[in-house]
Order: sequence, then C-alpha cells, then structure tokens
Amino acid sequence: MREEAKDMSFQNDNQTLLNGDATKVSSSIFSSLLASNDRDYLLSSTSNQVRISALDGKIVGLYFAANWYRPCREFTQVLVDVYEQLKNSGCVFEIVYVSSDEDSDAFNAYLACMPWLAIPFSDLETKKALNRKFDVEGIPCLVILHPNDTKDEATLHDGVELVYRYGAQAFPFTKQRLEELEKEEKERHDNQNLIDLLTNHDRDYLLGHPRPEHVPVASLIGKTIGLFFSGQWCVPCVKFIPKLISSYHKIKQMVADNQGEDFEVVFVSSDRDQASFDSYFNTMPWLALPFGDPNIKNLAKHFDVKAIPCLVILGPDGKTVTRHGRNLINLYQENAYPFTDAKLELLEKQMDEAAKDLPRSVSHAGHRHELNLVSEGNGGGPFICCDCDEQGTAWVYQCLECGYEVHPKCVRVAAVDR
Repeated sequence: MREEAKDMSFQNDNQTLLNGDATKVSSSIFSSLLASNDRDYLLSSTSNQVRISALDGKIVGLYFAANWYRPCREFTQVLVDVYEQLKNSGCVFEIVYVSSDEDSDAFNAYLACMPWLAIPFSDLETKKALNRKFDVEGIPCLVILHPNDTKDEATLHDGVELVYRYGAQAFPFTKQRLEELEKEEKERHDNQNLIDLLTNHDRDYLLGHPRPEHVPVASLIGKTIGLFFSGQWCVPCVKFIPKLISSYHKIKQMVADNQGEDFEVVFVSSDRDQASFDSYFNTMPWLALPFGDPNIKNLAKHFDVKAIPCLVILGPDGKTVTRHGRNLINLYQENAYPFTDAKLELLEKQMDEAAKDLPRSVSHAGHRHELNLVSEGNGGGPFICCDCDEQGTAWVYQCLECGYEVHPKCVRVAAVDR
C-alpha cells in the first residue's frame, strides 16, 4: 500500500510539472544529468516510470551502490530509515539509485528494497557519465545535489559519512546546516561526562564478573576508561581481543604498582543475540553495557564508530582522549597508557631512537622480496601490516617492488641459503 501511494505521489508531481512551465523543465539540472537521448524518466521501486522533471525543486541524493557489496547493503538500511523520516516530515528530498549491480535480476531485487528512484539498469552510458562527473572512487557513495546550484558549488560528495554521522538532522545538507551540527557536536563532546554516556533512566550500572554482578557507573568516575565496540561475529574483533586482554592486565598491574589513576574497559556490544553476547562477554575480564541497551546506538553515533573493533579512550574527567585506542594498543601495547598526546609523543621519540639500531633492509620469511626500512617522512606513514593485519604508523619495512609492508616487530628473518 505504501508503494502504491508513493507511485501516485510521483505521478501527481509529474502531472503538475507537465502542466507547468516547459522552459523550467527543459532547463532542469537533473534532466541534463539523468536523462538520455531516448529516456526522460526514472524507475520507481515497483518498476513504474517517473518523469525526471518530478525532481525539480528538490534536494536530490545520487546513491552509487551495488547489492553484492556488504557495506552498501548495510548503509542502504540506514539510508532507508533516514529517507522515510525526511519524507514523512514533508522534506523536499529524493534519492536516485545509480547501480553497479552485476545483472538486471540483482538490480531489480535490490531496487525492490528501496523506496526511491533509479536509473534503469540498461542505461550504462548515463551511469558511467555520473561516475566520471562526480569522481566516484568507491561505494557506497551518496552525492547531494541542490536544485538551484548550476555551478556545483553546493554539491556534497560525503553524503554517506553525513548520514551515518547525523542521520535525518543533516537535511538540507547545506554548509550552514553542517556548521550548525558540527558546533552542536563539539558542545556535546565538550560537556560529555561518564554518567551521561553510560547510564539512562532505567539503569545506573554496568555488568561485571561474576554474573550477574552490577557495578555502579559512578564508581568509574576519575578512571581512564576504554569503550570497546566489538562483536563476536567480527573476525578482526576476535583477533584483537587477546592483545587487548593482555594489555588490560598489564595496565592494571602498572597502575597498582605506581598507585596511579585506575583503568577500566567497558564492552559496547554489536552482537546479534543474547547468547552471542553472553558467550563473548564471558571471555572478557572487564565490564559491559547490557545487551541491546539503548545507550549502545547512542555511543556509536556520538563517537562516530563506523567499523569494529574500535577502542575509544576517555580520560579521568570523562572527556575523549582518542578514538584510536585500537591502533595504539597494536603499536605500543600497555605502554600506550594513558593514551595522551604527551605519552604518544614520548613513544614516537623512543621508536625513532630504536629505529637507529634496526637494519636498513631485511629478508622477511613471509615475503619473497627484500624489504627496506622507511619512516613516515620518507615513504612510510599509516599502513596495514601484511603479517598481522593491524594498522601501523611511522617506521615500516616496505617492499619497493610490490608495496608489501610489515611492522618492524613482525619481521621474521629468513634463513640464508648456504
């Protein structure tokens, strides 16, 4: 019923425009972008034809995606929710799907899940032209177009990030609106505290061990806290957790020995059911938000968590120290504590000193070519280690022939043939 009403709405828009100013329709920026020599329409999710002129006067998102790519499927679910919120609020907003599907059956199945319009699958030339014009390098990609912007000055290419970050609040996707949202976000982060982040009107505690121990959130005030966004189904999470557990115990021991500020980790679950949560949490020595708690989505949005595992570090004052705790644990283990800029600067200096004693080139057992030691300033920089699959920065052993890169600590010296 909803789809029939939507198609009727599109048809009414078409009739209004057909009875209106023909010059306005022909000069539409959307017609010039989306029409072809033999087509002046788009397809609805029920395969009905909708005149492109129905888009005139609306803010339009060009959605580049494909059903075979999981990140697209995940973002589509988010985008559908935002789209329906905006339409139900009467916002003049529309989306046009630009498909990278493998065949027409895949395209039709994916479009059927979308409440918006699409360029026909068969119109390969228009789809290629749009990809070239907006320099689409990866999917999902959401390009926002404004109806009166004839010079592309108001075009936004980062619609996916904006929707993930702000949801329906990002509308109308103008520079002024985004500046307002950034200001509001900064104020929220400046004023954040542990109680507001981790409690709600139904709960003022976290889960501990042994179950069903309840630990008051108030007891964590004054401690450095790691918010660990993770899920048992996620392979990188399962690979990372032993490193985090090891560093957690060593940090706790360091704190006890030095009588410093305490450290705690709070598991923020992305598990898909209670049984998975229980099984995963039972492997952890720290605390957790209850499974399905409403704070989980709020925290993911507040800290702009797009992928897991993610470790957000909060200082003793409840303010954010870094959202890159995972990378710091991978690089420095327990030595990263307390994750402050001053500590990281010290660790980087120590790495530079240690690098002076490293060989300039090595033969690594995991690679056939010789690897050369490079720093961030001479060809290094952020990288993913090809041996442990974790991120690194600064010094790296790099293959100049094929780009293979490994942490210095991951190098396994190859045996020399005699």
